[in-house]
Amino acid sequence: RCENLVEVYFQLQQQVMAASTELGPELLPRLLERFNEVLSSLVKSSFLVEKQPPQVLKTQTKFQASVRFLLGPRLLKAAPKPYVVRADMVTEKQARELELSNYSNTLSESTGEIMHNTVALETNPTSGTCCANFKNVLLKKIKRCERKGSESVTEEKCAVLFSTNVALAPSNISIHLQVLSLPIVVIVHGNQDNNAKATVLWDNAFSDIERVPFLVAERVPWEKMCDTLNLKFMAEVQTTKGLLKEHYFFLAQKIFNDHSASPEDFQNRHVSWAQFNKEILPGRGFTFWQWFDGVLDLTKRCLKSYWSDRLIMGFISKQYVCKLLSTEPDGTFLLRFSDSEIGGVTIAYVMRGKDGSSQVENIQPFSAKDLSIRSLGDRIRDLGQLRNLYPNTPKDQAFGSHYNSEWGGPG
Repeated sequence: RCENLVEVYFQLQQQVMAASTELGPELLPRLLERFNEVLSSLVKSSFLVEKQPPQVLKTQTKFQASVRFLLGPRLLKAAPKPYVVRADMVTEKQARELELSNYSNTLSESTGEIMHNTVALETNPTSGTCCANFKNVLLKKIKRCERKGSESVTEEKCAVLFSTNVALAPSNISIHLQVLSLPIVVIVHGNQDNNAKATVLWDNAFSDIERVPFLVAERVPWEKMCDTLNLKFMAEVQTTKGLLKEHYFFLAQKIFNDHSASPEDFQNRHVSWAQFNKEILPGRGFTFWQWFDGVLDLTKRCLKSYWSDRLIMGFISKQYVCKLLSTEPDGTFLLRFSDSEIGGVTIAYVMRGKDGSSQVENIQPFSAKDLSIRSLGDRIRDLGQLRNLYPNTPKDQAFGSHYNSEWGGPG
């Protein structure tokens, strides 16, 4: 604990001062200087961001954050008035310069204008904490940097720098404290939110703990990407039912645009940031992440209970659906996420002619708006041509608990 280390520091300092005459005029100043360096390093490392600002931050939108000074209750007891903590926006370049200087440099210029960006650093006697709580902060505007190559504004990372100057009791040493938030992507329009979330997800999932701000790998193992997508899916949808091996196989075929490789082949591949959220999927008008995020949003809003009951196969290609259903009895159906639309779920079912030939049909995808008008369960009940959920569960048995009143409601 920081408090224990500080107590050890002060005991050692007292012992050194008591032995000052034996140490002599040359050794004593050097020891005291070294003690001050150790104290300064310890104190600086105890200044932390307790509540991070939103990592996707929209201008003209209020947000909250807080910082905590772990050693504040011990070292700021004699302060005549509370110290003030300031919040400033910094670019990736500025964050890098601060990191390289070991936070000994101070910020020369903020990269954005933050309203209500100064807050008192206050000690709470009850909880024994020393915090500055930013409750009403607003990023008024942002100065954009010069971007690299084809980099978009939603790939540009910055951070909030929290800083203050304190004088430590009893020695009255003045120390400049500063700490960076996690990387932040600043947006000015809601339609930038999706791409900004991709930048944040990639950075959070694939960056090293110790790094130069805010470097992150351009390519990562596909298996790591699978873990990330699974964790993101379960967290967003709030379900314990994650993605399955067959889902990963479909997603690999999609992101790599490769339908000839085996699941084992994909395990040894690396996926790039460009494949994740820069390159448009073949024949589509959107990226892999934009499509996947649409599935997340739809499932979270309208399909959580169906997914958790494993009634939605979801991540499966239209071609593989045809293969599965073509040999099944008339009216066998399954649910998959639309390939052609963002945030759509479609029902595929088999129809058999009198001659025994089969034809697989795909119903026009339902969007979140459609399913808020009439639930998926009620729509399935309405469609007489649907009989058994693949492979062989009668639809009333599979979806009966999801049927609402005659006129339906949100799913």
